[in-house]
Amino acid sequence: MEPVRTGLRNIMSELLRTRPVQEAVILAWPLVCGKEVAARTQALSFSEGNLTVQVDDRKWQKQLGAFVHRYVRACKELLGPVVQAIRFKVEQPAGQSGETG
Repeated sequence: MEPVRTGLRNIMSELLRTRPVQEAVILAWPLVCGKEVAARTQALSFSEGNLTVQVDDRKWQKQLGAFVHRYVRACKELLGPVVQAIRFKVEQPAGQSGETG
């Protein structure tokens, strides 16, 4: 199974590298974080090396913050050294300001 997974990852990497970098980083997020985290988060934007990801609450923000280095490394493997930092932003109801970490 591992050779198939490695082959698919290489194909995805090549496909992502043909896209504009801002689009590629957003598209890569579910591959980087995995299915379960992707289901509860959303990559919002990418600018100047910083990826902003929306999360449901401060608990998720804190938990995912512990994995930032792993996620940055996975982005580098897929896209090259374009993502320098990941910021998790808590989704707030309309009319309230967001909290960041």
